[in-house]
Amino acid sequence: MTGHPDVPPGCQLIVRDSVGSTSEEAKALAANGAPGLTIVWAHEQTAGRGRHGRSWNSPRGNLYISVLLRPDCAIADAPQIGFAVGAAMARAIREVAGADVELKWPNDLLLGGAKISGILLESAARAEGGLDWVVAGIGVNVESQPDVPGATCLRAAGHDITVAALLEAFVPNLVELLDIWERDGFGPIRVIWAGLALALDTELTVKLPDGEKAGTFSGIDDGGNLMLTTPAGTEHIAVGDVFPVSTVSRDDGAGAN
Repeated sequence: MTGHPDVPPGCQLIVRDSVGSTSEEAKALAANGAPGLTIVWAHEQTAGRGRHGRSWNSPRGNLYISVLLRPDCAIADAPQIGFAVGAAMARAIREVAGADVELKWPNDLLLGGAKISGILLESAARAEGGLDWVVAGIGVNVESQPDVPGATCLRAAGHDITVAALLEAFVPNLVELLDIWERDGFGPIRVIWAGLALALDTELTVKLPDGEKAGTFSGIDDGGNLMLTTPAGTEHIAVGDVFPVSTVSRDDGAGAN
């Protein structure tokens, strides 16, 4: 591998030194007709974003990418892509760093219980209806992490890798999982994601729009909803923020883009 990572055929890698947001760059490319599997990689972001519009400090040394996709699927199925993206990044980190990262529903990666990566999906519909594009923004703390409790980076955990090596491992994994999803549907992706996720029966607190619920992790259902087992039974949760009970902070420890 050189300083410019190799990507599989059909992918286009666009490298920027500094941008406001890789996802904003990818969305602009989408509006101008860029094809699916266009990837924007920046060495730093000056206006990175996480979920719910949270700002995200994005210094040099970490991985900041956004992937433009044009899937042939219903709008309602687009969120399934986030599980493929998360599984692809978990695989890549394990391959390159040997770090035992775990996926946390819906869009985070943890290392030793601390947040190391986040994913943000954005999409747009065509004027006549149907899905036009999806942009998946991914950030990974490689060299540094935000100065908040509950965050870590690969270097702090003893894993010395390059951003370029991680990117080069991620893209083929993503292409493979997207191919599986497009051919066979969400079922196989659900199984792959579950094999990389927090252990079943992990105690969780879930912050919902109308309060909080405590229970244990029971996986995800065939719609990608969180299954939370409580004394009242297993609930299927579509929207919420999940905190393992051992988590020491609810601040973002890694954003998206």
